[in-house]
Amino acid sequence: MVSVGSKALPSSGRGAAKSKKPKKANTGYDGYDDAAFDNTHTHHQQQSRIRKQVDPETTKYLSEIANLFESDGVELEERSLICANALEETKGKEFEIATDYILSHTLETILQGCDVENLCSFLQSSAKQFPFIAMDRSGSHVAQTAINSLSYHLQNDDVRPMVEEALTVICKVIAANSVDVMCNCYGSHVLRTLLCLCKGVPLDKSGFYLSKSTTALAERLNFKQFSSNKDDFQSGFPNLLNLLVSEMFNHATKYIKSLQFDQFSSLVFQTTLRVLAGNDEMLLDVIPILLGCKNKNNAKGNFIESSVVPELKNLLKEPGFSHLMEVVLEVSPVALFNELFTKVFKNSLFELSSHQHGNFIVQALISHASDQDLMELIWDELGPKMEGLFQMGRSGVVASLIAACERLHVNEHKCCQVLAKTVSLADESSKWIVPRLLFLDSYFTFQDKSNWIWQSGAKMNVMGSLILQTIFRFNSEHIKPYVTSITSMDTTHVLQTVKDARGSHVIEAFLCSGAPGKHKRRLVTKLQRHFGEVALHSSGAFTIEKCFTACNLSLRETIVSELLAVQSELSKTKQGSYLLRKLDVDRFAASPDHWRSKQASKESTYKEFYATFGSSDTRSTKNDGFLADTSNNKSNPNNLKEMRKEIDQSLGSSSFLSTDGFNRNPKNAKQKNKKNVEIGGNEDDSSRKKKKSKKEKVESGHDIAAAAEVARKTAKKRQKNHDVSEASGKKLKT
Repeated sequence: MVSVGSKALPSSGRGAAKSKKPKKANTGYDGYDDAAFDNTHTHHQQQSRIRKQVDPETTKYLSEIANLFESDGVELEERSLICANALEETKGKEFEIATDYILSHTLETILQGCDVENLCSFLQSSAKQFPFIAMDRSGSHVAQTAINSLSYHLQNDDVRPMVEEALTVICKVIAANSVDVMCNCYGSHVLRTLLCLCKGVPLDKSGFYLSKSTTALAERLNFKQFSSNKDDFQSGFPNLLNLLVSEMFNHATKYIKSLQFDQFSSLVFQTTLRVLAGNDEMLLDVIPILLGCKNKNNAKGNFIESSVVPELKNLLKEPGFSHLMEVVLEVSPVALFNELFTKVFKNSLFELSSHQHGNFIVQALISHASDQDLMELIWDELGPKMEGLFQMGRSGVVASLIAACERLHVNEHKCCQVLAKTVSLADESSKWIVPRLLFLDSYFTFQDKSNWIWQSGAKMNVMGSLILQTIFRFNSEHIKPYVTSITSMDTTHVLQTVKDARGSHVIEAFLCSGAPGKHKRRLVTKLQRHFGEVALHSSGAFTIEKCFTACNLSLRETIVSELLAVQSELSKTKQGSYLLRKLDVDRFAASPDHWRSKQASKESTYKEFYATFGSSDTRSTKNDGFLADTSNNKSNPNNLKEMRKEIDQSLGSSSFLSTDGFNRNPKNAKQKNKKNVEIGGNEDDSSRKKKKSKKEKVESGHDIAAAAEVARKTAKKRQKNHDVSEASGKKLKT
């Protein structure tokens, strides 16, 4: 017998009870004022929904099914039939069973195991009760399981008409009760899940739409592409989504003043806006409603009524609405975004930045600004007040401002200058710029800043680290004070920075920056006699790799020789094993001369590629043999990365790299070696010696020849593509 429901069935112990408990015990209508909503009829209707006791016969039947699933007593082919029969027994009792704390677990398992036909039948028969099921502590889990099961079955396109029919019924009843559902702590999540299903969001990607993105900070600081800009789902129900959203807002408009303060409805509206991202027509309809506008006006420049602006400015400081406003700025069409800035935010940015909730809205505004002229206006308000923002603890606003200047190429030099001046005392050298940013909070909370010293043993500041990483993405001519500062750090301070998870990212950003190679070399030299120690640290291996890439041959040899001393310890860690392979430490241990030859040929080939295929800026760069100096060139980063990878693969094709030590499957490697021995067993010793001597003659030139061959093939392919494009162009002209 095969287990069918044991994995799907939630635990009936304390763990299950904990998973169903909300963060805040806010049920029913406690999330907002009943009088404000004027919903006497709905409130009376919910009060009359007293759950009846499930009859003993049904309880016994469902308990037997639960025991059967848990005892591994059901084969796979029997599961669907048992679930279908069980759902048939629930008809007319869906609300009572779904809201029973014990039986709801069993019902969830049944809904996960039934076929799509019975699932849709259950949804249609329970449609009238579905909003009440969704607003119940136990029932909400049943409702979500049903919706997620529909999403799973949609992998088969043949069932789409059946699913859409059931989904339409559910959407209509949910929309009719949407105000009640969205303000309920349980119903809110069910409604958000339903919106994601109508959009076609896969279950594994629904987290971004259901809650605040965990990568929001990285996206705002240009470390990651905005999630909403790259998701394009094709399997949803766009017409049904538009219908659900339209009906939701038809019912919500009357109560929007109260809904603006409700935390659970705010979450629903955030999900709604995210699933509508890119649908400018719908967004221009719903966003003004959320902002409190009463009259629909889609004329450019008149989306926002002037009468609502004063009240809207006060709402920006409310916790629930501030989160909603962040998403509004994230998805707003350009015309609406610009109008919001002009009518609501202009001349109020610093005041809003000083507020504990409002400062996050300012960060969102800056991060989603796409116009250089608009960014100039934002800079004029906030740029000169950078020190005041730091003193108020609003380093996130400063970080967003710097990242936007780098992204839009606005006031880049001025931005770097103002930041450097902010963390420097009058007539002081630039030595302390980087240390003070690494310990940002410590510096700005220190009373006598002239006596501030390096904070040994303290954790480095997250936002300060992110600011420095952004700074090192600027053009090298703008970051000279920062380069001077980081290369002037004491050896002990550099070592402490590398061992700190936040500080190590700063060092890596500097080594990947456009700073001159001699300055990178100066910093790396301070880690001599500590490379092995750093590599053994959890985050140090990645920093050592960047050091290796930024160095010349002599320093690279120093790094590898120090790693060789701790090779046995490094090989026991995941990052250490990767580093040993990447830096080819085994080859160095076996033959240092061969390793040097390999590194020299690789660097020579890199230069050939950059000279042939790099941009004019890259070709003209004099890097003193430091290939990493060109890695920050923004002319064509993707192509350069591909070239580097292509060369590495070509140069890594020698016989040494195919040994067992580098094979991911040693067992297969042994079998291959054994097979080769058997095949070559008939060869005499003289032929083997000839082959060996011939291999030695060719091996020294193999790397360069292989790389050159790659270069020739790439050039030939590009020329061929160019000729084809020219020929096709001529045909089109004729």
